Amino acid sequence: MNVSSARTMAALAGDRRALEAIVVELLPRVRNLVRYLVRGDSDAEDIAQEALVAIVRGLPSHRGEGSLRAWADRVAVRETFACLRRVRRARDQVSPGADLEAVPHPGGPPDEYAARRRAVALLDQIPLEQRHALVLHHVVGMSVPEIATQVGIPPETVRSRLRIGIGKLRALHGGQS
Repeated sequence: MNVSSARTMAALAGDRRALEAIVVELLPRVRNLVRYLVRGDSDAEDIAQEALVAIVRGLPSHRGEGSLRAWADRVAVRETFACLRRVRRARDQVSPGADLEAVPHPGGPPDEYAARRRAVALLDQIPLEQRHALVLHHVVGMSVPEIATQVGIPPETVRSRLRIGIGKLRALHGGQS
């Protein structure tokens, strides 16, 4: 991923092609990140689109500190959690019979895609709180204090969710071998 500062500046100046290039480049990352955070593919595509809209709208607020990719990850995470809260308010829980249609991953080799699908299938089997902590830490690269702030829980709770989530994933992975 190499979203350049020059391209970002061009997009901010109104260059539609630069903005489109940024969106095309960020799309697979955002789609995968959202899918890691959301149980079932049926909502993931819609939330990924919402996240991309939030990234485009928020682009002027990117101060250039750190990479655009890291900033976009955080925007996508915030938007995903906001969408999940809206969905939770609309219905009590995510349907256990959620559609597990594959999320397309252009450019990824089939074995990498299959490994991602297996990882997502394992993530689907653990509680959302542990899933969110694991994805934010291991995929987005957020620290425990950053996760605590993002999710609104104490750092000790984040550590506990990470430890328990890893244990459950290991147990589930061992059961599939």
